[in-house]
Formats: sequence, structure tokens, C-alpha cells
Amino acid sequence: MSRTSRNTSRRARLEARTESFRCLHCGLDVPMTAAGTGHRNHCPNCLWSRHVDDTPGDRAADCGARMEPLAISVRGDGEWVLVHRCVHCGVLHANRTAGDDNVLPLTRLAVRPLAQPPFPLERLGSL
Repeated sequence: MSRTSRNTSRRARLEARTESFRCLHCGLDVPMTAAGTGHRNHCPNCLWSRHVDDTPGDRAADCGARMEPLAISVRGDGEWVLVHRCVHCGVLHANRTAGDDNVLPLTRLAVRPLAQPPFPLERLGSL
């Protein structure tokens, strides 16, 4: 392989990396662009993320570990936001959902407090 071919091949791989990333949790190749967000940072399939930002879009975090989706928060305008926790350093981040996010894991996160309440349901009867 010639030097020019290697450089072209390397450049193509770098460009592909900036257009997509591979999910560290489920292995899906995820496009960097998505409706509803300017800084794609989570997998639309499993909702896991990677600790790459200190602030949205800066890509300045040194950690790089996986971030588990913990919960859904809802903003005043009704927008859903994913809450992630880094499995390595424990930092929490709130991330906008994207238009192509899988609704099944989003719904599972949203109803988790009802399906698995943080207290015994029997206590409600004594109130």
C-alpha cells in the first residue's frame, strides 16, 4: 500500500469517527447528528453515554468511562432530559433526549419510580 493510500485511508477513518461513534454498552454505530440535540452524546438504542464532556459539547473530560442512564427529568416546557451517572467517577450529567431515541428504554426510565418505588407501598395505606 502506498503512503498516499494510507494517508487517505487514515483520513477517511478520522472523518467517520467525527460523524459517528460506537456505543460502549451495546456496540451500535451512532451518528453524531440527531433531531432535538446539537451535541449527541448518548446511544439512541440503549441510552448509555460516555463521559467525554465537562460542559455540553466541549469534549474536555479526561474520564472517558461509560455513563449509565439513571432517570428521566422533565423541564418546565415538557422536554425530557436523561440523567446519566459515570460508572467510574460518579459525576452526574443531564442530557437532552434526541428525536431518534428508542421510546421503550425512555419509558422504562420514566416509570421506574412507579414500578420500583424507593419505599414500601404498604406505607401509603398508613398515611
